[in-house]
Amino acid sequence: MYCTLWSVNVSRRALPVSLWLLASLAVGACGSNTSAAGPGGGRGGRGRGGDAGPAPVVTAKVSEKDVPVDIAAIGNVEGYAVISIRSQITAQLIDISFREGDFVKQGQQLFTLDRRPFEAALAQAEANLTRDRALLAQAEAQLARDAASAEYQQLAAERQSALSARGIVAKDAAEQARAQADATGAVVKADKAAIESARAQLTAQEAAVENSRLSLDYTVIRSPIDGRTGTINVKVGGLVTANQTELMTVARVQPVFVTFTVPAVHLSTIKQHMADGTLTVTAVPQDGDNQPASGKLTFVDNAVDMTTDTIKLKATVPNDDRRLWPGQFARVSLRLTTLPHAIVVPSQAVQTGQDGQYVFVVKPDSTVEQRPVTIAQRVDQDVVVDTGVRAGETVVTEGQLRLEPGSRVTTDLNAAPGRGQRGGRGGRAR
Repeated sequence: MYCTLWSVNVSRRALPVSLWLLASLAVGACGSNTSAAGPGGGRGGRGRGGDAGPAPVVTAKVSEKDVPVDIAAIGNVEGYAVISIRSQITAQLIDISFREGDFVKQGQQLFTLDRRPFEAALAQAEANLTRDRALLAQAEAQLARDAASAEYQQLAAERQSALSARGIVAKDAAEQARAQADATGAVVKADKAAIESARAQLTAQEAAVENSRLSLDYTVIRSPIDGRTGTINVKVGGLVTANQTELMTVARVQPVFVTFTVPAVHLSTIKQHMADGTLTVTAVPQDGDNQPASGKLTFVDNAVDMTTDTIKLKATVPNDDRRLWPGQFARVSLRLTTLPHAIVVPSQAVQTGQDGQYVFVVKPDSTVEQRPVTIAQRVDQDVVVDTGVRAGETVVTEGQLRLEPGSRVTTDLNAAPGRGQRGGRGGRAR
């Protein structure tokens, strides 16, 4: 449609209002028709027809590998042995043979106490022991003398009794000899009792000497274990009270215990795998160095904590490099078993629908197939699939919302749906 406009040099004021409005409408209609008609005809721009193009997605390969089955927890490190160093005698501290925080060996000298009172006590005990030995020897000599006298008196009494029976000596003399023999026998018995008493006194004094020597040995305090020393609580010159004053602590850090708790629901599984062999525990301290330390599960508590429904476990870690420190928190991983040749897909690939879990599998022709799967285990960012996919297949991990079975996909993330066709129903615009 063509429209010709005549130029009319007429003043607006000269035309009636109605004629001026009709002229304005005619000019607007001609302008609209002229703009809509193009040299090529038809409607320009992108039409509704044509293919929308492949949907951009992110994919991943289905892999087959050995998958460890772990239980994660938070635990803390405990010293294998923590010994409180205390004195067994009351004395003054006169020397310290190490520095705070040193590593010490078993038997290494740590503290020295004043020896002089205990040396004097030992000398006195040894002197008393010598005296008691002399008293025992004297009692034994007295017994020997009285025993000889008793034997003579016994023989004399027997002779007097025989002579009295024959009428040679008076009966009174025979009875007197018998009484004297009996008295000498009683003296012998008393001597034997005195010897037993002297021997007991000697044994007690020997024990007193040993106790004095032991107290003298206690003036030197040595480390009972290999370990690291803590803070020294008593300085040189201070008085140390027996069995009360804690001088310091020594903690054994090679090996160490890592104590942690897991939900009690895992207890039966843990016991089952412990019956098959020793379970491995990995501990990673919560510091800048994330190098793990490995050990073995060595303790399962004998009761479940009813307040938290957890079970306490303990692992022994060699800690050869001394990375783990008593009191430190650590991330713990208890390895139950390893699934050999497991089929693994990223967890993002698994979707959940009305019929259960499924994945989109990319076929060789770049179309997708919705396939149901059975999940066996979740491990970190992956899942182990029992059935549904095979190793080597490709699954969609991102972009599932715009897919349906049979959709065409592309891994080119710059592609966008709708860029495949530029024309519409009326052909291309010139």
